[in-house]
Amino acid sequence: MAEHIDRTRLLTNLRYNFDYISKFLNFTKDDINTLNSLAPILFPRISSIVETVYKKLYSFDITKQYFVRRNDDFEVFSSNTEINGTILSAQTDFRKDMLSMYLKRILIQSEWNDAFLQFLSYVGELHGNNKNSQSINVDYIHVNALLGYLEHLILDIIWNIENLDMKKKRDSIRTINKFFWIQNHFFTMHYGISLKDTTNNK
Repeated sequence: MAEHIDRTRLLTNLRYNFDYISKFLNFTKDDINTLNSLAPILFPRISSIVETVYKKLYSFDITKQYFVRRNDDFEVFSSNTEINGTILSAQTDFRKDMLSMYLKRILIQSEWNDAFLQFLSYVGELHGNNKNSQSINVDYIHVNALLGYLEHLILDIIWNIENLDMKKKRDSIRTINKFFWIQNHFFTMHYGISLKDTTNNK
């Protein structure tokens, strides 16, 4: 007998939404444990991953443009060319740090509680096309491409680690794939589907 999924709750309750997606993808506590076990392997490589990601983002003018725009936190600087270059560098360094912290949090999060789901959702909200004053408003095509590229970088690292047995590599690759589909889902919710209430609906 098919499990009933309440469409209203699916579109309005973050926990219910995640539970459905995780069931569909067979994302379990074992996958969270697998992510945690990858932390000591991937942490030393995160800096290189981030640099490679930003090299890719800067290789296309359409993605680089998002980093040329001023972030509100940097508006205190003057508008001359030299200072603008400093602002661009500072903004890029700040966003690199954010990506590094994001990846580290994904790997060390042992309990996917409501606060963590809110974090994953906020990452999507921050980049999505919405009325949030802090939103970067990145076109989804670039988000999708970036997530795919980031996933492939991590999968290549896992695949090429010599001291991981084949079962560990297979489990890790499967888990990383599931995670990026889940994170991609949290992005798409903010490119059309809105969560009206993520805490009160049960």
